[in-house]
Amino acid sequence: MSAAVNKKPFDLGRTAYLGLNLVLLAFLLVPIAIVLVFALNPTPYISFPPVGVSLRWFVKFFEGGDFMRALWLSLWVAACVLVLSVVIGGACALALARGNLPGRAFLTAFFMSPLMLPAILTGLALFQAYLLAGIGRPVWGLIMAHTLVAVPYVLRTTLAVLHNFDRRIEEAASVLGASPTRVFFEVTLPLIRPGVFAGGVFAFIVSFDQFPVSLFLVVPKGETLPVVLFNYMKFDLDGAIAAASMVSILLALAVVVALERLIGLKAYVKL
Repeated sequence: MSAAVNKKPFDLGRTAYLGLNLVLLAFLLVPIAIVLVFALNPTPYISFPPVGVSLRWFVKFFEGGDFMRALWLSLWVAACVLVLSVVIGGACALALARGNLPGRAFLTAFFMSPLMLPAILTGLALFQAYLLAGIGRPVWGLIMAHTLVAVPYVLRTTLAVLHNFDRRIEEAASVLGASPTRVFFEVTLPLIRPGVFAGGVFAFIVSFDQFPVSLFLVVPKGETLPVVLFNYMKFDLDGAIAAASMVSILLALAVVVALERLIGLKAYVKL
């Protein structure tokens, strides 16, 4: 009798919800699994079932001068974009949330506008602007272009944190004698850190994987990894492409793990 009483009724809604989540998870992970199989396959074409396991394509990727040069350039550009996006996006978010600026809604939409335009049009427009200004295509121009695309991510996540920010904490610190600078670095910044760091992670990944904007702004022997892979696929299509993709995925996972170490994934998920 007690077993019958304690038995939970079948919940159709919960079962359907879990089933849908499993389908979506499989939809996201199956392409990664296929890329992994392709990267580890010893033959230059993908085959199921795999005929064996080999690291030859990873060796080819890491021994390729063009691949390594592009990888380090992409990492350098993404690191610079991370720093610039955090500084610019965080400052803009604070100004929009605290500054009582006229036309705040318009300014927010203006800063978010790079997400509303096709990236290829943004790259073309910046390419034309650089040529008209006589700048050419320097690396710092590529960094600024990526920053333009990445700032909205930091802005959005930081505004989300500031929306629920209790300013009485700052007021209490000021009443206790803390200077405005000390209040910012010891009270405000630690509280908005999850939003800033989360936006910074998005900025790094968006910059590292950015293709449409980079396509117009790189120079020969100075291409980022996505552009090098695109040019490589024009003439050859083998497991080196899959190996490069797996390296990119592992780098993105490394950034997420670093976020977990710094602020914890729970703080990240709350955004």
